[in-house]
Amino acid sequence: MSLTRNQTRKVYSFNASGTQREPEQDQFQPPTKPPPLGIKTPMQLAASEGLFEMHTDVGKLVSDNLRNLILTNHGERLGFFDFGANLRPILFNLGSEDGDLEAINRIKRAVSKYMPFVSLQNFQTFTDRDDNRNVAKIGIQVTYSIPRVNEAVRSLEIMLYMGG
Repeated sequence: MSLTRNQTRKVYSFNASGTQREPEQDQFQPPTKPPPLGIKTPMQLAASEGLFEMHTDVGKLVSDNLRNLILTNHGERLGFFDFGANLRPILFNLGSEDGDLEAINRIKRAVSKYMPFVSLQNFQTFTDRDDNRNVAKIGIQVTYSIPRVNEAVRSLEIMLYMGG
């Protein structure tokens, strides 16, 4: 824009600009709630923000992912044929020494490939005798830790349904 003859200019000095106002807060403010890390399974619609319920705790996220890894059988994950512990073929052998050793090896193999940051500690099998009329159920309990996150020892119980 060019000035015509009737326009005047006002010149201000930075040094004589009067009192100084407080500078606006340009500093980073941490979010009031932790950011989402991953989708909770089984998937549920979110009650407040976002489309699905999300994990905000690393320990719970790893526990959820470890459960999914153990429960997945080979060929169930598109694009990753060997993803999972593949326990279905040995379900009827769980509870015996040979079956338990095979399950331990399969879980160890899957965790070392897909979740190497998890440190497995103990493995235990048990049978659900209370509600075992129509469907044969056997459970496994895996204790583990996540050394990089300094998480305490955690335990994960999974019920496996053998048939009915």
